Amino acid sequence: MTKKSRAPALPLMFARLAVASWGTIMHRSVMIAQGTCSVAEYRRMVAEKLAASQSATTAALTGKGAAAMLSPYLDRARANHRRLASGAVARIVR
Repeated sequence: MTKKSRAPALPLMFARLAVASWGTIMHRSVMIAQGTCSVAEYRRMVAEKLAASQSATTAALTGKGAAAMLSPYLDRARANHRRLASGAVARIVR
């Protein structure tokens, strides 16, 4: 019998979102304070929130549940955290 891939429990998703968001906010705050935040990064900040909101709204309207509504925010926050942590900002902060 094979195991089904299930979404993590909602409290775990919230915890992961909190950690990834904190890391993203920290990296972007450093970039803004140093004046190295590009126009593309500012645009990305707005565009990703709009896209996540649209995906979450679609999940809510189709009745997919709370985990499906939180997932777009979690996915984007984790991707941003990984992207920013691997860049020049990580070398400056460490």
